[in-house]
Amino acid sequence: MPKAAARISTSIPVSSDSENSDTTQFVTVALFSGIGLLISLVAVILGIQGVWF
Repeated sequence: MPKAAARISTSIPVSSDSENSDTTQFVTVALFSGIGLLISLVAVILGIQGVWF
């Protein structure tokens, strides 16, 4: 059992620059949210009814 735990803990990548990682995650989430918002806005403007109506 300790061998399995050691194998799992060594397979996790350790980032030396956590600030860069945080920025990258923020940009990814912001882009994904922005694209979803844009699609929703276009659907509302065009009057497309989705499954939520």
